[in-house]
Amino acid sequence: MYSMFDLFFHTPEYRNVYVISACEMNELQRTQNKDEHKEIRHQKKRLEEAYKAQLKYLDEREKELKTELKAIELAKKKV
Repeated sequence: MYSMFDLFFHTPEYRNVYVISACEMNELQRTQNKDEHKEIRHQKKRLEEAYKAQLKYLDEREKELKTELKAIELAKKKV
């Protein structure tokens, strides 16, 4: 039976090595960059939507609090 120590330090005798041409490497990099760019645009869009939703919530809450404060002030003056 192997211990965690054996499993951690066990290295295979060989590792797979892939050889590709420069054209294939450029195409791979282009594809990866394109995917990353797409993900960045998607994240920016989600971030902007979240920002707008949060701003809307804060504006509504601010209005509610102002209304409540006015009601409290009026009640205070009546007393």
